[in-house]
Amino acid sequence: MTEKPQGEQPGDDSAAEEAVLKAAEEAVAGAAGDEVAAAKREATERTADLQRLQAEYQNYRKRVERDRLTVREIAISNILESLIPVLDDIGRARDHGEVTGGFKSVAESLETVVAKLGLQQFGKEGEPFDPTLHEALMHSYSSEVTEDTCVQILQPGYRIGERIIRPAMVAVAEPQPGTQTTAEPDADKADGTDS
Repeated sequence: MTEKPQGEQPGDDSAAEEAVLKAAEEAVAGAAGDEVAAAKREATERTADLQRLQAEYQNYRKRVERDRLTVREIAISNILESLIPVLDDIGRARDHGEVTGGFKSVAESLETVVAKLGLQQFGKEGEPFDPTLHEALMHSYSSEVTEDTCVQILQPGYRIGERIIRPAMVAVAEPQPGTQTTAEPDADKADGTDS
């Protein structure tokens, strides 16, 4: 039998056992609380890592899609750019009345296809001269114009969307020197800026 320390009464064992059990439960609860807290921290870290990884993947997908569209636009642009001399030949043949029969059908089909791919022809007689769209090959003066104007289109220009593939080659007329309009001084008087 076990010996009891001196001064203790029989039956005091239950209080000691309860104290030991209580201390053990607190130790287990403390350890479990630490483990739960550690598990929560780890779950938070893993969730943050997963969110970062998902954001990186979404950015990657967007970048790949943007690059794919850019490569497609460049490829189409290169193909259409190489077809411009063919379109010029068709235009010259049309000007001389040589686009007839089967060749007319082929020419119209080609022009339809390049238009669907986004190639736009520009440059018309009578439109204002814009150095970003037109390349002036000839210059003259005219009393019939009030601003720099394209009076003859020597070669049409082409663009895809806003990108200029080839500027229009034009003859430009500007107002005759000395034939300034008198509207400008009237406009100054209307502003109240009399000289």
